[in-house]
Amino acid sequence: MAYKIENDNGVCIFTINREEKRNAVNDEVMNGLREVISYIKENKSISFLVITGAGEKAFCSGGDLSEFHSLKTEEQAFSMLSKMGNILYDLATLRVPTIALINGAAVGGGCEIATACDFRLVASHAKCGFIQGTLSITTGWGGGTYLFERGLRHDRALKMLVDAKSYDANLLYEIGWAMRIFEGSKEQALDEFILEMRKIHPSVHQAYKEIELRKWKERNMYERVMEEIRLCAKLWESDAHNEAVYRFLNKSK
Repeated sequence: MAYKIENDNGVCIFTINREEKRNAVNDEVMNGLREVISYIKENKSISFLVITGAGEKAFCSGGDLSEFHSLKTEEQAFSMLSKMGNILYDLATLRVPTIALINGAAVGGGCEIATACDFRLVASHAKCGFIQGTLSITTGWGGGTYLFERGLRHDRALKMLVDAKSYDANLLYEIGWAMRIFEGSKEQALDEFILEMRKIHPSVHQAYKEIELRKWKERNMYERVMEEIRLCAKLWESDAHNEAVYRFLNKSK
């Protein structure tokens, strides 16, 4: 399968299991994320959701262009982008704390997934960035909107988007995107991070998250995310994007 779901005593771990594709997102991964979100909403014993990738090289390399390159028009692109955008919105508004356990590169849509989570634990060797600009598009799953909500200084958040390149772990920590950098085992890093949080009843976690979610509702967060997605869909059908995808796919070969 393209993903794995594990429940470790209330810690639900979702692993993108496409190591040979640098854990790129396809329809199966999208459906898996939808499945784990529904599972958590129905299962009150879950205290945390952790998202990670298989192996050590990649957390997630974004959308799988080998599958999505066939989408040519704005309408076709919007169908795919809004599907994942709605899934990420549900992830971002879950009532339990969400943790991106970044075991390797998180680029493009992978960086958007990580940004939608509450916490980002980054392996010291990992590089992360919103590289969408190199394909002549913008963030298409809501990641830009989430980035501006995550407490980074405006200039640092904006530069991370317009640089369209990967940042190393130290810089990610310096600008405030990464909460913690870890060496060695990601499992150990996760255990250490949630050690104190696990001692607190989940209802307390959920009450604190509700404070932020109320703010997001007041600021029309969902509508802003969808506007971001519509803008990306418009750029998706441009000649500049199609040419960039062609160069990328042929370079990959």
